[in-house]
Amino acid sequence: MEKLLSEIRKCEVCAVHLPLGPRPILAASSKSKIILVSQAPGRKAHEHNKAWDDPSGRKLREWLGVTDEQFYYAYNFAVLPMGFCYPGKAKTGDLPPRKECAPLWHDLIWNEFENIKLTLVIGKYAQDVYLKEFSKGNLTENVANYQDFLPKYFPLPHPSPVNRFWRAKNPWFEREVVPELKELVSTIIK
Repeated sequence: MEKLLSEIRKCEVCAVHLPLGPRPILAASSKSKIILVSQAPGRKAHEHNKAWDDPSGRKLREWLGVTDEQFYYAYNFAVLPMGFCYPGKAKTGDLPPRKECAPLWHDLIWNEFENIKLTLVIGKYAQDVYLKEFSKGNLTENVANYQDFLPKYFPLPHPSPVNRFWRAKNPWFEREVVPELKELVSTIIK
């Protein structure tokens, strides 16, 4: 796994398309129990070279009910975004993840995992690829019906502050789904 991660961190396949240049950000161990499949690192993650090192990451750790130490311990969580580099800014939020990363690297990484207990599929980009024909049609329906995807997948909205309107329109998520998520995560990483 370490050799593969080192190779990925040197990747420059889509360098010409990246406003800040390539800086692949991911984390994993062959022993990782929970895989976080998300969209792409944000600008702060790019600057600090650390995944989920921003308000989105704080909100995600809150939803998971874990400390920073638990979250950044690769035996607990692997970080596997759809795009490994910051894609640039869009009108609202960031641009979509680059399409080159997942097809190029994901299967190779998945082949190295030995101990997966759960895959958190965070945001629409990840859900479109990972839930495929099992998708309920949109992110809200996927999240509302998260139990249909267990025990393999647990779909989540992206925890970005940009998505605060989604959370305001869907208060059931933090009231009903987040406690179930916390309990499941606690059981897995105990």
